[in-house]
Amino acid sequence: MNEKKYTVAIAGATGAVGEKMREILFQRNFPVSQVRYMASSRSMGRKLPWGDEQVEVEDLAQADFKGVDIALFSAGGSRSQKYAPRAVADGAIVIDNSSAFRMDEGVPLIVPEINGGEIKRHKGIIANPNCSTIQMVMALKPIYEYAGIKRVVVTTFQSVSGSGMNAIKELELQSKNVLEGTPEKSEVFPYPIAFECIPQIPNSDAFGENGYTSEEMKLLNETRKIMGDDKIAVTMTTVRVPVFISHCESVNVETEKDITPEKAREILDSFPGVKVQDDPSKEIYPLARKAAGKDEVFVGRIRKDESVQYGLNMWVVSDNIRKGAALNAIQIAEYMATNNLV
Repeated sequence: MNEKKYTVAIAGATGAVGEKMREILFQRNFPVSQVRYMASSRSMGRKLPWGDEQVEVEDLAQADFKGVDIALFSAGGSRSQKYAPRAVADGAIVIDNSSAFRMDEGVPLIVPEINGGEIKRHKGIIANPNCSTIQMVMALKPIYEYAGIKRVVVTTFQSVSGSGMNAIKELELQSKNVLEGTPEKSEVFPYPIAFECIPQIPNSDAFGENGYTSEEMKLLNETRKIMGDDKIAVTMTTVRVPVFISHCESVNVETEKDITPEKAREILDSFPGVKVQDDPSKEIYPLARKAAGKDEVFVGRIRKDESVQYGLNMWVVSDNIRKGAALNAIQIAEYMATNNLV
């Protein structure tokens, strides 16, 4: 990374992802000359830490982005659509964590380990993929390069943190209520999430005419865009589960040519950002709680799919707030800084 320092704004700094962006940006010693925090008017004036300092939160609706080099947005799709273009007009490069711009033709959709070179095509906005997509494509990319991919069948088991701070609090309260035998109230999810699995993500999303939710369609559309291959077939079911942090995925991959589980372990473990945990005889495989707070995408239960000529099954786990959101966005910023793209 060069010696230049940057003014960085975090829009949505008080949310679950925004909080993690603040933490990781400082932990990784990103070259910051000034940091600015922005959120809704409700949080204006609140002070949040930056190392030993305290930074006052600005009202995003009124904020001026002049002088900002990089704006990390995690304020929701509608706010991104409204305020990200304004930040770009003021001279900032926006890295947006929402779905607002992901499928726009002129907006790069980036996982740096996979397609970092696409960043330079940006016209002011770079999109961060969906959390469940990021961890899946990290596991798919080395297999794709070695054996090609015809088809992917994925079922996700997604933690409540994907729906924000209120969802975490709801799971805590509902779990307590269930164990105490008191009535449960559900405000975030369509049903109480404690001790339940809900096959509907996002919580308020209507099912499309094809029977899939928008979260499920993201796994198809974003995977094709990131991998640069519209021929990859993907079918998917997304499920919300009563886990606080980390998403888990059962991923079945049908390949173009043969790849043994042994070879898959070798190439996955050597891929940047991926760690193989795979020795079922010793009960070693990725777990959600153990992945929480870690940067890697963990892959295990790698085994031959005996129902097709060439295929594998895998279990893929990652902290959805870190690699699935905040870390990936900051890695994009690091890539830009390292390659003099900002």
